[in-house]
Amino acid sequence: MRLRTNASWSLVVPTSMGVRITPVDDQPVHVCDHFTLQATSAETNVASIAGYLGLPTLVLTNFVAGSPISAFIKSDLRRRGLSYRGADLPQGGPWGHRHQFNIADRGFGDRAPRVWNDRAGEVGRELRVEDFDLDALFGDEGVKILHLSGLVAALSPSTSRFCVELAQAARRHGTVISMDMNYRASFWAGRHSELSRAFADIASLCDILIGNEEDFQLCLGIKGPNPGGEGLGAQIDSFQDMIGAVRAAYPGAQFVATTLREVVSANRHLWGMVVYGDSQFHVAPPRCIEVRDRIGGGDGSVGGMLYGILQGWSAEKSMQFGWATGALAAASTTDYALPADEDQVWAIWNGNARVQR
Repeated sequence: MRLRTNASWSLVVPTSMGVRITPVDDQPVHVCDHFTLQATSAETNVASIAGYLGLPTLVLTNFVAGSPISAFIKSDLRRRGLSYRGADLPQGGPWGHRHQFNIADRGFGDRAPRVWNDRAGEVGRELRVEDFDLDALFGDEGVKILHLSGLVAALSPSTSRFCVELAQAARRHGTVISMDMNYRASFWAGRHSELSRAFADIASLCDILIGNEEDFQLCLGIKGPNPGGEGLGAQIDSFQDMIGAVRAAYPGAQFVATTLREVVSANRHLWGMVVYGDSQFHVAPPRCIEVRDRIGGGDGSVGGMLYGILQGWSAEKSMQFGWATGALAAASTTDYALPADEDQVWAIWNGNARVQR
């Protein structure tokens, strides 16, 4: 997998930005009257690892013109080291465009997390290739990795076409293409045939494919491990078989990854990974992590793996870094991780939680 050397951008992600509100003190939404606010999207959760660690990273999105929420989002992206491009679309009145709201109860102990999405009028549903100069971006400026998410690809017919055409443009210019399947049943309702074609078109162009067993089965029709009473650690061979089937269906994918998560409680998970890369399998067996907020843990892992690939690390080292950035995200009150430096991430991988002075 060869990365462009003459590239202005290490990582580019298309996304639909919104805001997330979360009750303070780990309380459930329906009894709480104080909330924290953050800018959010799964794709910027991924990009934040590379951006905060200093790699040039670009977000392609839409904004609502004149909106204070839009201004808040732009400020937050800059804080994370993320550049952005996109149209500022007129709101069009109270019932027009807006940034989506994500309302999240992160759960506690035996109370499971609950997430509500309020996406009516979402401005990111209007993403179109006509609003971006793709030949200038991928040709003149150059991009090492384009990372796509199934959330954006399934958001609307417009965004499906947007992601397919982004992947095609990236392929023409020699950019490595990554996709995290991110299946959401509510996005696919009534659109299964249309989205199956779009996802297959994108996956056929990808060098990197990422997803869990449900993602690969429901997005690409790849049979996953059968659920059973045994823990995830006993099913590693089944996950490797699934990855083998993904590679057989999409032979251009040189790096295929799946995360493993076994929930003990809202605040304690077994966390692992299986990766195929460098022509062999690599496994991070599930081990216990403490969880502050599970949302975004998978995105954090993807971001860490892509950071490792951008650094030219081996598939195994990239997997290890991704395992640790996922654990870092899960230990954060935000749904993304902002590592202080690489050493902090490697300390998590090595199980070293001793104080650093």
